[in-house]
Amino acid sequence: MDALIVRPEIALDQFLPIFIESTLVLVFGVGYAAMITLSKMGYFSKKWMPVGYLFWVLQTYFLYDFAVLIQSNHFTMKVLMITMVIYLFVPHLYFHLIDEAEQRYRDNDEVIEDTK
Repeated sequence: MDALIVRPEIALDQFLPIFIESTLVLVFGVGYAAMITLSKMGYFSKKWMPVGYLFWVLQTYFLYDFAVLIQSNHFTMKVLMITMVIYLFVPHLYFHLIDEAEQRYRDNDEVIEDTK
């Protein structure tokens, strides 16, 4: 016997809201990464970091609402929300590792002098 997977149909009148919300997930995700990265790199003031966190909150909301619109099951929604929590910390972990590596290897830099 072949296994039959029953999936709910997405209503045609929901196409535009689904498209808009999935686009907003991408836009706010890029905005979050850009704000946090540019603030950590010093291009923006640290005062802009709350705007980045606002983008993360909006991204998480629209991702949840998108998952509801496409009728995702509970397991998929939990995985998406856990992924969003991880995405909140990834830029901070990245810059922390860069700072630690820079401090660790700063004193070990060898200067090669030309003896000509």
